[in-house]
Amino acid sequence: MDIVHTPVLLKPCLTYLAPENSYAKNAWMCDSTLGEGGHSEAFLKNFPSINIIGIDADSVIQARAKERLSPFGDRMHFYNGWFNDFYRNYPEKYPRPDLILFDLGISVFHYERSKRGFSFRYDEELDMRLNPDSESESASDIVNSYREEELASLIYLYGEEKLSRRIARSIVQAREGGRIESSKALADIIWNAVPSSYRYGPIHPATRTFQALRIKVNSELKHIPDALHNAFKVLKPGGKLGVITFHSLEDRIVKNYFRNLGKECVCPPEYPVCKCGGSACAEILTRKPVEPDEEEVKVNSPSRSAKLRVVRKIKDAGELHLRGVEGY
Repeated sequence: MDIVHTPVLLKPCLTYLAPENSYAKNAWMCDSTLGEGGHSEAFLKNFPSINIIGIDADSVIQARAKERLSPFGDRMHFYNGWFNDFYRNYPEKYPRPDLILFDLGISVFHYERSKRGFSFRYDEELDMRLNPDSESESASDIVNSYREEELASLIYLYGEEKLSRRIARSIVQAREGGRIESSKALADIIWNAVPSSYRYGPIHPATRTFQALRIKVNSELKHIPDALHNAFKVLKPGGKLGVITFHSLEDRIVKNYFRNLGKECVCPPEYPVCKCGGSACAEILTRKPVEPDEEEVKVNSPSRSAKLRVVRKIKDAGELHLRGVEGY
């Protein structure tokens, strides 16, 4: 089978998220972002008694994972849908998990093989939906219907693009001549919108705008706080939750939530007495995020911005632990 994606921070994941007893009977893990199944395959190989539930909203890439992981038989289970829906309504047929992993990056498969316009390197339909069966708005819908001010705000907020106004203005001007339907057409508009000095920097000038559109189309940041909180709820006490992020917007959400879990009190300042129990809900196992070493970056360049954070659950967390987390 032709595998496109290389899982990032694989060795640290296997170390930090190893079952406490690697040969413990009936250990369960949730791979919240299955993709092509790289992380799941490594866990199944390294921990022979582990069972995994692989979650993915994209039925196309999940079919590839099913083929890849078929040798592991009934140790591997699959859920087709968004991870926030899965953890909000955790299926009763499964035991509570001992381990949960989120890899919030987009699989290389989506850039290279999905033909949905995730990459500005190809001339593809400008879609960007991770779930191709979804009826939600596509990247093309956004680019062709949002007002200039809305586009500029979106590109700045989700792409952290300093030339967002300039890019939005060029997009609105370009669509006056007809709908912008392809990834290459949009990339060319952005290329021509920025000054020449900006075109030859460390990244392509369309990178941040494409990131912003993908995040908006798939509601990526909106899903994260609820998904983390509900995942932590279903996790067994003593179990471990790990999250891999790829940009500062995601990492800020994870860092703040984990920090709240590690506090002894998360009550608002106006509370006269503590109402949250006064003890930490989790032990933070990664005081600083784990990042790839030089060797990994050399052989797998998409890993360069990855960060892994891991906590061990002590007790259930209340809604107060979401206070201060982006989106709440």
